[in-house]
Amino acid sequence: MDDVAVGPLDLAARVDDALAVQALAFGLGDDEIAVRRHIVLRHLGCAGARALGATTPAGRLIGFVYGMPNDRTHWWSTVVEPYLRSQGLDHWLDDSFVITELHVHPAYQHRGIGRALITRITDEAGEPRSILSAIDTESPARDLYRSLGYEDIARRVLFPSAPTPYAVMGAPLPLKRP
Repeated sequence: MDDVAVGPLDLAARVDDALAVQALAFGLGDDEIAVRRHIVLRHLGCAGARALGATTPAGRLIGFVYGMPNDRTHWWSTVVEPYLRSQGLDHWLDDSFVITELHVHPAYQHRGIGRALITRITDEAGEPRSILSAIDTESPARDLYRSLGYEDIARRVLFPSAPTPYAVMGAPLPLKRP
């Protein structure tokens, strides 16, 4: 990570750069990027929303994270709430900081950048816990989250716009350090 700086990101100003990273990391097409652009900009208007970026010395954005205090009225919460409630875990939606998106350019993955982004943004959270959703398959991302203390609190969560199921994961803050 010597050649990458992690710090505050004006995500509204760099939304297209961030979505280009997300498209590469997550395999998104142009139509999905257009939809997500609107969503990201809407999220940035939510109370407590903030973002961090990982940049090269030349200023190229190669990773980002953003999140906000959870609000049960937001779309994501309304989708995951029944899954959590069925497990008796819907209290995780209260007093939680949601990691909305975390993506690192594939050429920069496995270098600790994702870990630096998520730990720094949650270190700045005022909430006692963090929640997120991730595709419900074994992956490097899920391994990272588990290493930080996140555990599955709901599995096989189906979002209307997603073709594959997700897992909702939660962790007490501060996150574990290796």
